[in-house]
Amino acid sequence: MELMEQYRRAQDGLDAVLAAVPDDRWDVPSMCAEWTVRDVAGHLIWGQWQMRAWAVGEPDPDRSGAPGSPRPGTWTGDDPVETWRKARAASMPALTGEALARTTSITGIGEVPLAAVVPLMITDTVVHSWDIGHALGMDVRADADLVALAADWARQHVVRRPGFFGPEVTPPPDADEQTRMLAFVGRRV
Repeated sequence: MELMEQYRRAQDGLDAVLAAVPDDRWDVPSMCAEWTVRDVAGHLIWGQWQMRAWAVGEPDPDRSGAPGSPRPGTWTGDDPVETWRKARAASMPALTGEALARTTSITGIGEVPLAAVVPLMITDTVVHSWDIGHALGMDVRADADLVALAADWARQHVVRRPGFFGPEVTPPPDADEQTRMLAFVGRRV
């Protein structure tokens, strides 16, 4: 279950970033084209509910928080941090060993064990934690093993199209691994 521990740590990092967002900064532009900080948070909240639905065999939540959605910020409610924490608290206990072994049908991916989605969720969480923090002037640093996992996942699976990942950016020659991973998924650091 090392993968689930990495997922928890990625979520802990996001929680710290969300908790540091000033009340008057939720609606500023994020590093994701056309999304505010609130929209990025809403997308990540939606992801928790989507994982829970797959884990317990419930219908998928509506797609308004999915990648490329025009306004996923509606998922945040009045208190984005509390809404994130509730979604996380509902999702994590459902991700049992049995649930992670269960095959699920995922749009754009096909039939896979739910465990195969966890590296995607870690990557999404690490990158979007940076997106939120960077937009607000925070220095967001992920653990080296989370950066390595995200870089590996991205190199194997990245989808470059609007609403997903942008074109690869050339990192500075002296870039660290996090900067290289972020550049690969289209972020200018």
